[in-house]
Amino acid sequence: MKIVFMGTPDIAATCLEKLMADGFNVAAVYTQPDRPKNRGMKLAFSPVKEVALKYDLPVYQPENFRDAETVQTLKDLQPDVIAVVAYGRILPQSVLDIPAKGCINIHASLLPSYRGSAPYQWAVLDGLKETGVTAMYLCREMDAGDMIDTAKTPIGPDETAGELLDRLAVLGAELLSKTMDRLSRGAVEGIPQNHSLATYAPMLDKSICPIDWNKTVQQIHDHVRGLHPWPVATMELKDKRFKVHETALTGERSDKAPGTHLGLSKTGLKMVCGDGGVLEVRTIQAEG
Repeated sequence: MKIVFMGTPDIAATCLEKLMADGFNVAAVYTQPDRPKNRGMKLAFSPVKEVALKYDLPVYQPENFRDAETVQTLKDLQPDVIAVVAYGRILPQSVLDIPAKGCINIHASLLPSYRGSAPYQWAVLDGLKETGVTAMYLCREMDAGDMIDTAKTPIGPDETAGELLDRLAVLGAELLSKTMDRLSRGAVEGIPQNHSLATYAPMLDKSICPIDWNKTVQQIHDHVRGLHPWPVATMELKDKRFKVHETALTGERSDKAPGTHLGLSKTGLKMVCGDGGVLEVRTIQAEG
């Protein structure tokens, strides 16, 4: 079975590594074009391209699939299946129709919950105790295709979105390998999603970073966890803005106004939240 792999960030690189380690026939890799990175703005390879070059796999980096020539190049590869993990591009129907066994996507949520670009971050932001990954067939609608299989995992009470992603990458890689093995042995029927239960996880931006101390202590703790490592929660101290990297629940209570500083402990700054709970801010970073 010939596979074309499409992906860009670290979670996709982990999945590609797993396919190679398990001996699958990956004929080519598609990833986003090299982008300027860091202060020097030098062009940098995506994590997926790094893995592809390690295994001497052909790499294609089109901006999109809008022109017929780009689609034909993919068609000429004659893939039996296209595996997609966080590619960062919407695939048109002309691409979805190419592989006989379909286009398989690994999505970092338990669908139909958290469709969209930031599923694992919103799972933490919303205080979920469990999430997972879903293997699904791609269709024209975003994250709405028939499901093949899922794998679940608990979310730790202090786990950040970044830490969760590291675990979901491994979980997703295992699920992708399992799914490719099933497809190599025959057709795999998908299970339609219940679209009435769908929820959405929109892209994160810095507008949601400021902490609202009127929220409960648990909500604020989840806010900090869910926005780490990017775009990172922020707070004001003496008219200066600080990034908040780590907080901890203390179990303490206070009748002071939300946002009041209760002073420093040995491990952090204690802050009053909207429900009277006290949150300890343990790691902050001044802007710049």
